[in-house]
Amino acid sequence: MADFITLSSFSYQLLILLVVLGCKATISHFIRHEPLRFFQFYCQRLSDKVNKPQNSPQQQTIAGLSSVLVTLLPIAIILYLFESFIEVNILWQALLLYIAMGSFGLAHINKIIAQALVSKQNYFAKQTLKPWVLRETEPLSSLGLSKSSIEMQLLRTLQQGYAVAIIFLIGGPLAAISYRLLLEMHYCWNTKLVSYNYFGLYSKRLISLLQWLPVRVFSLLLLFTSIGKNFVLFWRLSKQHFFQLDNNIALLLLALNLEIKLGGVALYNDQHQGKQKLRKVSFNDLARQPQVTDIIHASNKIKGIIYISLFFISFIAFSLELVFANI
Repeated sequence: MADFITLSSFSYQLLILLVVLGCKATISHFIRHEPLRFFQFYCQRLSDKVNKPQNSPQQQTIAGLSSVLVTLLPIAIILYLFESFIEVNILWQALLLYIAMGSFGLAHINKIIAQALVSKQNYFAKQTLKPWVLRETEPLSSLGLSKSSIEMQLLRTLQQGYAVAIIFLIGGPLAAISYRLLLEMHYCWNTKLVSYNYFGLYSKRLISLLQWLPVRVFSLLLLFTSIGKNFVLFWRLSKQHFFQLDNNIALLLLALNLEIKLGGVALYNDQHQGKQKLRKVSFNDLARQPQVTDIIHASNKIKGIIYISLFFISFIAFSLELVFANI
């Protein structure tokens, strides 16, 4: 009986997820909105107050950890206690998941960028991409814009959508919203910027830990789509990244599947330290640079993995319900 209740709970969570995905996709089609915009503003103002560049690295690290705890724990406790006052629990869970889910307009954004690049409107493409990436877009060429757009869609889809969904199915709505709030802290205190090398260290580590399983699930499905082509080769090239706490395996497998090069040098603008060039890991170095058409191919590949994931999760839940219902 206990197993059946747990299984029914999973199916219940899956139903909420599918409904929220449908609602989010529909609303995002008409308007672009960001429910956590005020929280982003709060994180920025908090770091301005407590992240002092004159402090030692240890003090900055402790300040960053304290900021995470002081911000996240009270919100999580309040949401947990408030849930007991909600009569229709499914609406409360759906609301928290809706807030936790990121934008569904990434494919549309990249389509606009691709059209602008085809029309030689590079400035418009740069301005369209700029709000979605941390790096500076001004010095990017058409090839650089194509590469950045592909990386942006993959990483934001993984972080703001795929990871949120899996964490929700495993841990429930409170875990999902807590993860998303932590992700926003990581975005605001990104360690790619010198000012946040130490202050953002714990938010980065926590996010990397929470994303590990969702990113590996996505990456394995991406790997399996290469069966019949270069499956063994792709696995040999990517297996070294499997147990690392980063998103490199997903970037590498997407680059291999599209036969393009991703990663490399990026320019960032730190408001305190000025512009700085960061040499990141390169993926599939021997391949060609991404073209405009690869933006669309990448978008289709990412959407395909999402549809496959939803199908498998739904199939497994339905099959297990039938099995336990007959016991």
